[in-house]
Amino acid sequence: MYLALAIIVLGLHVAFILWVALGVFFTRGRLVLRRLHIVSVVWGLLIEIFPWTCPLTFAETWLEQRAGATPYQGGFLLHYLHALVYPNVPPLLLVVAAAVVVAANIAVYWRRWLLSARAKA
Repeated sequence: MYLALAIIVLGLHVAFILWVALGVFFTRGRLVLRRLHIVSVVWGLLIEIFPWTCPLTFAETWLEQRAGATPYQGGFLLHYLHALVYPNVPPLLLVVAAAVVVAANIAVYWRRWLLSARAKA
């Protein structure tokens, strides 16, 4: 049961990462989603910059320990989801990737704002 819950939380983690990276494409004309996405992007960047533990990571680790699994073991799905969420790359590269994602999101939101301002003028 704990392993199944760990896989579900890991899936939610993947979904959150995708939301942070690509959510800007689902927010057009949706103020609540836009605000939620901006907060998510800021949270994602802060988690990469500072030595904080993401609550989802904490939950995954706790559930895996309760299930008796160690990271990167416990079946095909768990192994590959872990590799996707926790790639084996230098921390600086992860921070740079996070900054690129944030910059791309800012660029899209900025462009939308400019287009909106022109349309109102």
